[in-house]
Amino acid sequence: MFRLLLALTCALVCGATQAAKLDLDGVDRAQFSEGEPKDVDPMLIKAQILLDRARFSPGLIDGRLSDNFTKAVAAFQATNGLASDGKLTRETWDKLAATSVAPVLTTYEVTRKDVRSRFTRRIPTRMERMARLKRLGYRNLREQLAERFHVSQQLLTMLNPGARFKKIGTSLTVPYVGRSAQPPVAASIEVDKASRQIRVLDPSSNVLAVYPASIGGEEKPAPSGLAEVRHVVHNPTYYYDPKFAFKGIKTKRPFTIAAGPNNPVGSVWIDLSIESYGIHGTPDPGKIGTTFSHGCIRLTNWDAEDLATMVKPGAKVEFKGDTVQSESERSP
Repeated sequence: MFRLLLALTCALVCGATQAAKLDLDGVDRAQFSEGEPKDVDPMLIKAQILLDRARFSPGLIDGRLSDNFTKAVAAFQATNGLASDGKLTRETWDKLAATSVAPVLTTYEVTRKDVRSRFTRRIPTRMERMARLKRLGYRNLREQLAERFHVSQQLLTMLNPGARFKKIGTSLTVPYVGRSAQPPVAASIEVDKASRQIRVLDPSSNVLAVYPASIGGEEKPAPSGLAEVRHVVHNPTYYYDPKFAFKGIKTKRPFTIAAGPNNPVGSVWIDLSIESYGIHGTPDPGKIGTTFSHGCIRLTNWDAEDLATMVKPGAKVEFKGDTVQSESERSP
């Protein structure tokens, strides 16, 4: 009897583990189910990838519930005429699944170029010390590939247990983000300070994309009113002016930090007509939408790069609402 119970228990546990297995078929075949997932969930991975493809960015694809995911779902619902409560309902799931028929995961083979990339293995936290480096590249190949496929390093590792990331020819399971190769042209951008989102609009004010963002703070609030895009700089350097007086920076002299995806402004800078303000990437995509910036509008590198393909000089930028800051995020 004891052995029978043990066998049944094992079968149930193993069955549950198998049902939640993170692989190509398990995630691609995931279907909507009621209830709130407690851990990394294939259904959430699939939903996040589909939202990312449709340009309702959830930020970092990690297979977990988050504020960014909820806001992305709400934006998708509002644009598609659904009740925009941010809850992943059956109706929302069906509408989202209909946006793309391509598999949500694919395989990627590590190349010689990947392995031989110029990595910056040690990056100091203090900006003054960053200025001593010749490049702010990725720390390692895992970080580089995670950013390329919009996924957290943790989930990338979970999708590829035991994989040798540094070996040429290694086959990896990765999200197939696959945003359209021919991006639409943006007429204007709304920077919503209250919801910490950017909305990209066409000439008829239809939504082309929505991205989570870190926007301003007490130290340097985001501006209000109207601005416009002046120009786009890919692979920018970062110039620090002592008049910014950022906390933790003691030097009274200006300095420049070299280019690279781990530069303080990431891989792209979209310059605005308000002096010293712009929309840019970040070296820390996991913090987007959950922390505040030094006044500018900070996106994940991949969302900033996507936006850069849609905007041209002269595009209007409107700052809306007030920044909402919780007690835990206020400066001491």
